[in-house]
Amino acid sequence: MFTGHSPRGAIALAEAVKTAYAEGQTDYSLEPLLLVDAQGKPVGRIADGDAVIFCCRRGEREVQLTEAFAESGFDHFPRPAFQNLTFVILTLYHEKFKDLPVAFAPTKIKDTLGEIVSRAGLRQLRTSESEKFAHVTFFFNGGNNQPFAGEDDVRIPSPKGIPFDQEPELSLAQVADEVLRGIEKQYDLIVTNFANGDVIGHTANNEAKIQCAALVDRRLGLVVEAARRAGNVTLVTADHGNLEEMTNPDGTSHVSHTANPVPFILIDPRYHSTVSLRDGKLADVAPTILSALGLKQPPCMDGATLTPGHNWGGRHRILLIILDGWGIGKEDDTNPIHLAQTPVWDELLRQYPSSQLQAAGDAVGLKAGKAGNSEAGHMNIGAGRVILQDDVRLDLAMKDGSFYANEVFLRTIHDVRQRKASLHLIGLLTEKSSHGSIDYPLALLKMAKEHGLEKVFIHVIFDGRSTEPGSAPALLEKLEAQVNEIGIGQVVSGVGRGIALDRDGNYAKTRRAYDAFVSGVGRVFSESMVLSSPKGI
Repeated sequence: MFTGHSPRGAIALAEAVKTAYAEGQTDYSLEPLLLVDAQGKPVGRIADGDAVIFCCRRGEREVQLTEAFAESGFDHFPRPAFQNLTFVILTLYHEKFKDLPVAFAPTKIKDTLGEIVSRAGLRQLRTSESEKFAHVTFFFNGGNNQPFAGEDDVRIPSPKGIPFDQEPELSLAQVADEVLRGIEKQYDLIVTNFANGDVIGHTANNEAKIQCAALVDRRLGLVVEAARRAGNVTLVTADHGNLEEMTNPDGTSHVSHTANPVPFILIDPRYHSTVSLRDGKLADVAPTILSALGLKQPPCMDGATLTPGHNWGGRHRILLIILDGWGIGKEDDTNPIHLAQTPVWDELLRQYPSSQLQAAGDAVGLKAGKAGNSEAGHMNIGAGRVILQDDVRLDLAMKDGSFYANEVFLRTIHDVRQRKASLHLIGLLTEKSSHGSIDYPLALLKMAKEHGLEKVFIHVIFDGRSTEPGSAPALLEKLEAQVNEIGIGQVVSGVGRGIALDRDGNYAKTRRAYDAFVSGVGRVFSESMVLSSPKGI
């Protein structure tokens, strides 16, 4: 237990979290917890004139909360009429936020697969359920939110109101039906994502994981057979690993991404001789597709075809199936894919050429050895080159000192000081998520201290995905010590990632996080570490 000098709120929040655990809550879905003072009044609410730095970086999960704070026409729930609230984002994860202060503005990726196909006058379809829709559109197109000419995007809603592991098929049947319609309409390129492997792989329900693999296998068989009959070339791969590991070495449930390679299968119904495939990386998928489409690979696309020397015999229509989270694991009882009844998958591996693709670490622009993720995976597949990911860009900035000299951060801190207002840091309580790191709020605390700020408040988002289940109290104890060492800042709220970072259009969840940060609505705790009954403040 931390025994430092000044209470910083994190220890009290840790005790509140333990009580919530005892009532059956989990990190991912923790209801808002709010710090109050000795008089029971909320501490550190976001007010007009303040500044907020949203210390998450990835994209699709950050959109709804950003809209609530920064979109003028937002109408999903009522908000205070802020006239002078600064809202800073780390990276530009949607074009609609281009006028916000962006600390690390992106370099838009040009000459992606989708752009080249569009310039050739070909038609393409992108379809997935909402859990992964941004990945086959925004990320696949190199950070471009607008469909290219000739591109049709079809979003299938994911199930709502139930735990995903209770319905492991999710909306896969509807996604598969949309792919079948796309094949009938003879799109030149169809890109689809089967989300199940990743979504269910993040749960601790081993039975659901095995069932999920079997359900994916069934739908995979339907679309592959339809594509084969239509004469399409089908490529089956994955964006990263997850589902293939069911348990950790200590026997606990494995619920996170892996650094394992992913499969690549080529199904060319018109070419009966053996096709030689090489191993490679995700950035090699786009060049392979361009060669099958008979299109020239641009110089900036430095991946290489996985079918060197293969004569495609003319232009083909292409179906690219991305099995989200479907990595290559051990062939034993720790692998749900191996345990499940997957006759289609087994036959594809026997009948058609296959290889392995690197989908993690520096092979997709992440830190060496780091597990892959859906954003990096789809961006590399679509770009046909290794794309340096935001976590690497930001970590490099912290290492070389440029993070601390960032003009957007410095201007925000200066303005807060001039207005004698408060600075709020919303950050993810994790050290390794693709959505962010607690290192960012800590670095900003140091900057605030250096520039003489006094009122800096930290709003914690509990992870529950890249962190071990039940690890939040220990992480909060560590955070207390770190904040106390810096000598400025107070942890004033906490809420689960599944609420604060909803990506499925459930604005009722977004509202719970927003109302906690702004209006003090939620369950309260104090430095005396006593958790009250749920209520609004």
